[in-house]
Order: sequence, then C-alpha cells, then structure tokens
Amino acid sequence: MAKISFRTFNYWGYGIYNDLKSRLPYYRSDFVDAFSYRVIPSTTFIFFTNLLPALAFSQDMFDKTKNSYGVNEVLMSSAIAGVVFGLFSGQPLCIVGVTGPISIFSYTVYELIEPRGTPYFPFMCWIYLWSMVFHIIIAFGNYISFLKIISSFSCDAFGFFICLVYIQKGIQILNRQFLEIDLASGYCSVMISLLMIICGVGSFLFGKYLHYFNHWVRKLFVDYGVCISVIFFTGFIHFGGHLSQTELARLPTTNSYQPTFNGVGREHGWFIHFWPGENIAVSDVFLAIPFAILLTFLFYFDHNVSSLMCQSKEYPLKKPSSFHWDFFLLGLTTGLAGILGLPAPNGLIPQAPLHTDSLVVYNKDGKVLSVVEQRVSNTVQGLLTFIMMTKPFLVVLHLIPQAVLSGLFFIMAITGLHGNIVTNRLRFLFLDTEYVQYDDSCPQVFKDIQQIEQKKWFYIYLLLEIIAGVSEFAITLTKGAVGFPGVLMFFAICAKWVWPLIIPKSELEKLDGDVADESILRNLNIIEYIKEKEGKSGSGSYKEEYEDDINLSNFEIIHRKT
Repeated sequence: MAKISFRTFNYWGYGIYNDLKSRLPYYRSDFVDAFSYRVIPSTTFIFFTNLLPALAFSQDMFDKTKNSYGVNEVLMSSAIAGVVFGLFSGQPLCIVGVTGPISIFSYTVYELIEPRGTPYFPFMCWIYLWSMVFHIIIAFGNYISFLKIISSFSCDAFGFFICLVYIQKGIQILNRQFLEIDLASGYCSVMISLLMIICGVGSFLFGKYLHYFNHWVRKLFVDYGVCISVIFFTGFIHFGGHLSQTELARLPTTNSYQPTFNGVGREHGWFIHFWPGENIAVSDVFLAIPFAILLTFLFYFDHNVSSLMCQSKEYPLKKPSSFHWDFFLLGLTTGLAGILGLPAPNGLIPQAPLHTDSLVVYNKDGKVLSVVEQRVSNTVQGLLTFIMMTKPFLVVLHLIPQAVLSGLFFIMAITGLHGNIVTNRLRFLFLDTEYVQYDDSCPQVFKDIQQIEQKKWFYIYLLLEIIAGVSEFAITLTKGAVGFPGVLMFFAICAKWVWPLIIPKSELEKLDGDVADESILRNLNIIEYIKEKEGKSGSGSYKEEYEDDINLSNFEIIHRKT
C-alpha cells in the first residue's frame, strides 16, 4: 500500500503544517521571553499607535456610511484581532487591526450599493464570507508562495502610499472643522494638530538623534512621547480662556458594547442575519464575489507585506516565520468580522514594523543587540482595546478632540516618511555632495546611493517608486477606490518582470532586493524549497529530514554559515 504523504496531495496544507510545527516549540518561550522591560513601553506604544488611528478611521467611516460604522465596531474588530493574533498567530509581532485601506474599501462599497437598495451589513457579510473561503483556499494551496514576487520596491512604494493616506486623513479631519462648525474651531484645530506634530515628532527626534541626558532618559521620550502628547492635548482644550469659548468636534461614541447602527440589516445586534430571503437577495450574494476577490487581493498584499516588514533584514529575529497559517487565521477573523458586522482587520503598516522596532534592544552606542520576540504585547494591547469599550472609557474617548486625531495622523505620516527609503532617495537629490562623500556623520543609506556609478538608473527607479505610490493613492480618490488592490498587484508584477527589462540587472540589484532574510523567505517558499531538495537528493518523495534545514532561524543560518 502506497504511503500517504503531503506529496500525495501535491503538498496541499503543508505550508500550514510546517508553520505550526516550526513555531509551536517556541510557544512557551513567547511568554517567558516577555519578562523584559522593553515589553512595557512597547505595549503602551503599540496600544496608542493602533487605537488612535483606528478611531480616526472610525470617524471617517461614520461620516461616509451614514453612521453605519462607529467607534465600537472599530474597537471590537481591533480587540479581536489583537487577542487572536497575539495568542494564536505564528508571527505575533505583526500587529493586526483596522487599516486605512479597509476603511476606504468599506465606505466605497457603501457608496456603490446603497443606491441599489441592498442592505449594507448583509452584503458586507457576504463579501467577508466569500473572502474567508478564498483565504482558506490560498493558505491550504500554499499560494502564499506567490509573494516571492514582492520585492523591496513594492514594500517601499506601499509604505509611501500609506503615509500619503495618513496625511490626507489628517487634512480631511481639519477641513471638517471649518465646514461643519466654524472658522474659530477650524483654526484652533489646526493649532492643536501643529502642536501635536511639534511634541510628537520632537520627542522622536530628541530621543533618536540628540545626545542630551542619559540613554535611558532619551528612550523614555521615544517610548512615551506620542502617548503623552495625546493625553496632554486632550486636556489642553479645557485650560480655559478663549479655548473655553471655542467649540471643538469630539469623537462620536455610543453605548458600551453596543453596535452604532440598529437599522435595516442590523436589527439583531452584533449578529448579522446574512442568509438569502430575509435581508438580502440571492443575486446580491453572488454580486459580493467580485468585491470579495478585490478584498482578498488587498489582504493578501497588505497583511503579508506587513508581516514581511516587521521581519525585515534590519531586525535580528531568531524565531521562525509564519505566513500560511497566519493567512488562514486572517481568513477566519475576516469571516467572523462579517458575521458580527465589523470592519475586517488585517496587517497594519506602519504599526507592524513599528512594533518590532519598539522591541529592539540596543547597547549604549546604539547598536542593535536583539529583539524581544514574544506575544504578550500584542495580546495585552488587544485586551486593553476591549476595555476601552466600557462606559467610563467611552466617555474618555468622547473627550478626544478630532484635532488630536488629525495631529496623530500627521505624526505617523512624518515619522513613517522619515524612515521610508523613497523619502530618503528624494532627500538625496538635495543633499550637498561633499557632505555625502566626506562627512562620517552622513547616514549610510546616502553613501550607498552615492556609490551608484550610473545615476540615471537611480533616477528612473526613484521615479517608478513615486509613480507607484502616487497611483495607489490617486485611485483611492475616485469611485473606483475598491480597485486599488489591483494597482498594488500591478506594480508588484511590474517590479518582478518589467523593471528588469528597463534597468540593467546589475544596477537593479543595488536598488531593489529581498525584503527579509533567507530563513523568512525560505519559509514563505516552502514547497519550492522541498522540491528543490528532493531534486538534489534524487528522491521522488518528501523527506522529513529536510525540516531541520527548512525551519532554521535567522540566527541559526548565520551561525551555520560561519
């Protein structure tokens, strides 16, 4: 009798199996390793960095879906994502929550189907259920390996796009103060957002680049500067004087643990009655399929790129990666979000890499020593988000001026652009060449660019990056915003197969490259790696001894090479 193995079924499900088998031995250490001071500021930082933009997105969806989505839906979605991915994902460093792209997707779908008379929540539920099916098929079929086409170009352009979206959202919030209240409110909101930028970005620059006080004091500014800015400027409007005479828009909230909207399609609270015949026609069930395909494209790119970026080369991670299992888990949370009438969560940029960065341990000279790889910070920030849905905290959230949310968007955009390679390449165009060539204090990224012999290829590549980021942003400003996942995939494909036809390979290798280290990418392309090992061994069957080699961590690969 022939032995049944993964090879018998063309390795279907092996990616998930490998992720679980390689990651489970580290599950206990994911909690033990959390006994580190870095986890405390990291949890605080990522809680605020995840919560406050999500609240701003809830304001966006609240306004553009006629109050269908609100604070509670966003809090519930982010909380479930934090706890589920903190406890059960293979890569708990990847922060999952409500993103700008899903808010754009949600209100664009509303604008398209509301004139048809189709109930919004049952229709969104079917989009999410179909997308869940597609997620599961992709995860079990090992189709995550197609991400091998994702290079640094795609990640850098997408990160640039997200920062542009944050700037747009910040401006839109301020603009509403002028339009919906009055000039005094508008100008006061602009002032508050600018002060937020000064304090938030200033604390980042002070802690990262200046040398006043001891290292641990500067680290406090980096860890808690943004959080303190939000708290301070929420109270700032109550200082009295002319401020007390100025009306400022606040974050709209509702009853604790209750849906924002109770109309058609949501008569039964959190549980959406999605079956045909009650609230939705059979034709609308199938109409949801193309929307689900677009959503799956978005999550396939957005979530996995977020995971790649939080495991990028700059972080010396030692534990195995996980892509197939995590995408399967994302499919389950997507389906659950549909049934509960929530905006679906997925990987967050820039929060995911910022989370890893907040867990980096440095020596006194600023050299990276290690990363505190654990699942406590993600889980706890999810639990804290659940707590924010209680009445006392909803009252506190209602006190937050929308101007503060605008300022937070600007802070995240500016700090994100500061570290983005597209921005740094633009900065290089204006730098003094003598500074780059002879000054030792010049960052290495600029010296690397200076060493490129034929600058024309650098200029062409930079132009392509800007075109990609701006194109992704531009489509979100149109009625075709639901199609922007297709734009993401288009440029990813171009970076893989078209750019090499334009730019010489030798020059392209200096400008583009793999996002993550060998072990991360090996886990991503697990089936190709197994088949390659089988071919070299002359065996036509799967060999379990390959697993020891497949699941090497970054640290073990480097150690073995040396």
